[in-house]
Amino acid sequence: MPDGQTEVPRSKSEDDITAEVLARFSATPDPRLRRIMLSLISHLHAFVKEVELTEAEWFQAIEILTEAGKMCSDKRQEFILFSDTLGVSMVVDLIDHRKPEGATESTVFGPFHRLGAPEMPAGGNIADRDQTGVPALVSGRVLDLEGRPIAGAVLDVWQAQTNGLYDSQDAHPDQLHMRGKFKSDREGRYLIRTVRPVNYPIPSDGPVGAMLKATGRHPWRPAHIHFVVSAEGYAPVTTHIFDRGDPYLASDAVFAVKDSLICDFARHDAPEPQAAALGIAPPYLTAQFDFRLAPAEGAAVEVGDAQRRLAALGARG
Repeated sequence: MPDGQTEVPRSKSEDDITAEVLARFSATPDPRLRRIMLSLISHLHAFVKEVELTEAEWFQAIEILTEAGKMCSDKRQEFILFSDTLGVSMVVDLIDHRKPEGATESTVFGPFHRLGAPEMPAGGNIADRDQTGVPALVSGRVLDLEGRPIAGAVLDVWQAQTNGLYDSQDAHPDQLHMRGKFKSDREGRYLIRTVRPVNYPIPSDGPVGAMLKATGRHPWRPAHIHFVVSAEGYAPVTTHIFDRGDPYLASDAVFAVKDSLICDFARHDAPEPQAAALGIAPPYLTAQFDFRLAPAEGAAVEVGDAQRRLAALGARG
């Protein structure tokens, strides 16, 4: 540079900032965290540059996330709703729960599982306080991939009430309802008494609902029953069964429907021995679904509560 002249500093570009941020995070000690952070920064910066995000839009995003945090409690998780309705939950589920051919497919855990579901005998009624629903019997077997019965498998079951609400959304949310834990018998059979599942809208009075409305989407989930099925020595499966007659199967707000999880709820207008033995008068419905579990990889899988299993996964992060 000629004498008497000073170098004019070059203005930083968007790409310069991205490169500098990546360099700062490149020394992250944990390899997995380093990979996640570098990829997150690369994609997040690329998104901001691609859409040319304005400062006003950035502040709006922060306000939306702040409002989502304020709405979270032990009864509601707005961030899970965001994850579900953006399809992220299902992508994570597919990546983290790849199943061998023949195993029951998994789907989203959802935000409404609760601790403390009572243990129930075969034919136990999880819907004892639901007086408006159509009685239903759900039965089947828990099998391994060779079709052999798995005895003592735990089926952790929960479901929305006929009014479309889970018990945690009721006026008295501390009273558990529509939940139970069942065990398969020596032939792998299980039997659950409930009411026909109904479709319902996910909570839409918060930021998630505003997002759905702004993007022209509905908040409805098709009728389903939640299951976490586990047994010693087998990989547990978190899944639903869906009612084939539901109009929202093709447009589930959380993208959770899989063809293999759809089953028929058949109507019965005449009494049959199994229903009569449980005191169920027609009309009532029956559905049958067999769960097939894959062997556990590595250490033995604990047969435990679904929420504890999810919490353990979160604690590892």
